[in-house]
Amino acid sequence: MKNEAEHPLNVITADVIGAAIEVHRELGPGLLESIYRDCLALELGRMGMRSIREVEIPVHYKGTLLERSLRLDLLVENEIVVEVKAVECFLPVHAAQLLSYLRLARKSLGLLLNFNVVAMRQGIRRVVNEF
Repeated sequence: MKNEAEHPLNVITADVIGAAIEVHRELGPGLLESIYRDCLALELGRMGMRSIREVEIPVHYKGTLLERSLRLDLLVENEIVVEVKAVECFLPVHAAQLLSYLRLARKSLGLLLNFNVVAMRQGIRRVVNEF
């Protein structure tokens, strides 16, 4: 049986966190979320990882498809949903938002990344959708 750290989702997650740390090291805090999202996508691309920005997810309510869709900040390797923030601190609603995104996208793992911190390790939250 594989070591837990070697699980493919954990490997992808570690790479995303490494890329986020590199972006934060280069830019620091205080910029717009869209800047961090775009730079993170570039950094992931340099690492050979596939990421798609602003992925549209259709939303159904009681069998009716809504006119508006949900937009994920980043979808990495078609597995990890990344929600980028540039806020003073995480609030419980941020994790709840990501969990809702995971459910609607039918994905099991997401990362909440807040770039408005002194050290990036303070701005990382892992969110699991246990279906």
